Parts: sequence; structure tokens; C-alpha cells
Amino acid sequence: MFDDEELTARAAARCISVDAIAAVAARGKFVLAVSGGRTPWIMLRALANEPLPWEHIHVVQVDERVAPIGNADRNLTHLQESLLQHSPIRPEQIHAMAVESLDLEAAAGEYASTLCSIAGLPPILDIVHLGLGPDGHTASLVPGDPVLSATDRDVSLTGIYQGRRRMTLTYPIINRARRILWLVTGSEKVSTLTRRLKGDASIPAGRIREDRALLFADRAAAPDLVVDGMKRAG
Repeated sequence: MFDDEELTARAAARCISVDAIAAVAARGKFVLAVSGGRTPWIMLRALANEPLPWEHIHVVQVDERVAPIGNADRNLTHLQESLLQHSPIRPEQIHAMAVESLDLEAAAGEYASTLCSIAGLPPILDIVHLGLGPDGHTASLVPGDPVLSATDRDVSLTGIYQGRRRMTLTYPIINRARRILWLVTGSEKVSTLTRRLKGDASIPAGRIREDRALLFADRAAAPDLVVDGMKRAG
């Protein structure tokens, strides 16, 4: 465990850096899927300072709120601010979910096709970064939403959650990833993280595979946890 969210985020960035260098050496590219939240932007700012083969790196979205381009609610807005202004990555290497589209179903299908063009058929992402909500959601896989049952597609839409619909990666593509990187901070996550680590499948996060997972958590979120199955960093 790490003392605070900044140290946790920086450690996660170092892990991504190591994997990125290895993936580019082995396969010629590295594909990182990023979720939203405050701590991930700290992680990405730290990653932006790493001496990486940026020309071979692709960044895709795990999920996105349906909102206009540039809206503060959009994960893309913060993702671009974190990377485009602080690293050599080119705009075309950051692949946005087109949630501003008038046809969201078509946009979800197009994003799935984009993932195939970047990461193969079926697409296998190198790292999927996930957070954890106090209600047990991860990505935009939220409790009670029909998206939890989507097994025939890699990208889908949710109902309204906290005021907005979402576009999200689904369980199949998340669970195919070479590594799943959990970044969990804050005391409000203690009980939910405990349930996640016990494999509680009644919460959406409990249905993510453990054998390829690595947990980065601060002491506030995981003061006394023992991890079974999932590897713990720090």
C-alpha cells in the first residue's frame, strides 16, 4: 500500500511505463485503456514525464459520459489535458468515444471497430485501468444496469447514472486484457474494496478477473487488507 493518492498514482504510472516499453519491444505497440476520476489524471501526468516510445502508444477510453465535446464531465477533456499538453503523444493516438454523436448505438459500434483496428480481432488491450466506486461500479458497469449482461459486444451504452448516460467497455474486452490495473484511493472505498477482493460477484467490480489484476491502493482505501488472487502493489 502507499501513503497517499499521489504516491499511489505515481507508482501506477511506473508500472504502466514498464509494461509499455516491454509491449513495444515485443509487439510494436502498446494500448492503454483509461477510466475517469481524479487520481487517474495524477497518474497520467506522471506517465507523461516518462521517457516512453510515445509514437507507438495508443490510449483508448474505458468509459465516457454522454456530454458535449469539451464539457468538464467528459473524461476525454481531462485525458487530453493530462497527456497532450505534457507528453509527445499525438492527438490521433488518443482515441475518443464519440458520445456527442446523435446515434449513440452506431457510435458504440464504431468504437468497437476502432479497438479492433488498434488491438486486433478480438481486440486485446495491454492494460485496462479501472477505478472502484463506493457502490461497487467499475468502468461504467453500474449496479442494476442491463449493460452488465452484455456479452456479445465490447462497447455498449448504459442507462442514466448520476445524471448522464455512459458509453463503456464491457466485461468481455476488459477480461481479455493482458493486465488489469486497479487504482483505488480514499477511505470511502474501504468496504467496497474488501468486497471486491473477496470476489463478491454481487457488485459489478466483483466480476472482473483476478489472475491478471494488479491493485494500487492507498492506506485510506486499504488499511488492513490481505489480497487473495489479485496481486497487490506496494
